[in-house]
Amino acid sequence: MSASGGTKAIVAALAANLAIAVAKFVAFLFSGSSSMLAESVHSLADSGNQGLLLLGGKKAQREATPQHPFGYGRERYIYAFLVSIVLFSVGGMFAVYEGYEKIKHPHEIEAWYWPVGVLVFAIIAEGFSFRTAIAESNLTRGKLSWTQFVRRAKAPELPVVLLEDLGALIGLILALGGVGLALATGDGVWDGIGTLCIGILLIIIAIVLAAETKSLLLGEAAGVEDVEKIHASVVDGDTVTRVIHMRTLHLGPEELLVAAKIAVRAEESAAEVAEAINAAESRIREAVPIARVIYLEPDIYDASAAAAGTNPGKAPGGPGPSDDAPTESGH
Repeated sequence: MSASGGTKAIVAALAANLAIAVAKFVAFLFSGSSSMLAESVHSLADSGNQGLLLLGGKKAQREATPQHPFGYGRERYIYAFLVSIVLFSVGGMFAVYEGYEKIKHPHEIEAWYWPVGVLVFAIIAEGFSFRTAIAESNLTRGKLSWTQFVRRAKAPELPVVLLEDLGALIGLILALGGVGLALATGDGVWDGIGTLCIGILLIIIAIVLAAETKSLLLGEAAGVEDVEKIHASVVDGDTVTRVIHMRTLHLGPEELLVAAKIAVRAEESAAEVAEAINAAESRIREAVPIARVIYLEPDIYDASAAAAGTNPGKAPGGPGPSDDAPTESGH
C-alpha cells in the first residue's frame, strides 16, 4: 500500500482499538454495563476493519494476470466496502439489540469506576488515533474541506479510518453520558439508551461508508485537475491538434486508465502520427504519474461535421469532455 493509503493511520487505529477493546470488555465484566459491552464489540469490529484494510492493500499489490489484465487495484475498494458491512452488522446492529434489551430489562451498574476509567482511557487513545488520521489526511487533502476529502478521495483507507475514529469518539462520549446518567439517577435505562444511541450512530456511519465506496467500486473518473492536466498534455499544437473525446477511469487509488480519440493533421505520415502519440503518452505520464494505462486513437477532425453533430470522433450518446468542461469526480 502506498503512503497515500494511510498505512500509518491504519496501524495507529488498529493498535488503539485492540487495547481499548480489551479494556472495555474487562470493564463490562466488572460493571455489567451494556454500554461497555457495546463499545467493546465496537472496538473489536473496528480492529477487524483495520485488518481488512491492511489485507486489501496487500492484495491490491499483486501483479496483473491474463485474467485480470488491469491488475488488482480495486481490491482496496472491495475491502473498504466490507468494512462498512462489518461496521453495520457487528457494531451497529449488535449495539441496537443490546440497547433495546437493556432498556427493556435495566439493572444497576456495579463497580462504576471501571467503566468510567476505561472510557476516559479510551477517549485519550482514540483521540491519539484520530489525530494521526488527521495528520496523514492533511498530507493529501490540500485545500479540500473534510466533507469534500471524504467524498473525493480515491484511496479509501483514510476516509474509512477518519469516519471510524470520529464515530468511536462520539460513541465513547455517548457511552460515558449513558453510564454517568445511570449512576446519577440509579436507573440502568440510561445505560441502555446510551447503548442504543451508539448503535444508531454506527449504522449511520456504515451507510455513509457504503455509499462512498460503492461509487469507487462502480468506477470513478479522474478529478477535474487531473483531467485538465491530461488535456493540456495531449495537444502539442503540431501533429496533435485537439482532443476529440476522452474517458478516464480509476483502476485503483494510484492507477488511472486514459482513453482518448485525438485529432491529428491529415498530411502527417503514419510514422509521424505514431511518434506524436508516443510523445503525448510521455507528457501525460509526466503530468499525471498515476496515468499508467493509456490508449490514444488518432482521427481526422472535421469541424463542419462536428458543427452538424455528425463528427465520427464524438462518443455515441453525447459529447466528450472536449465539448463540455470536465466535471468534478466525487462519490
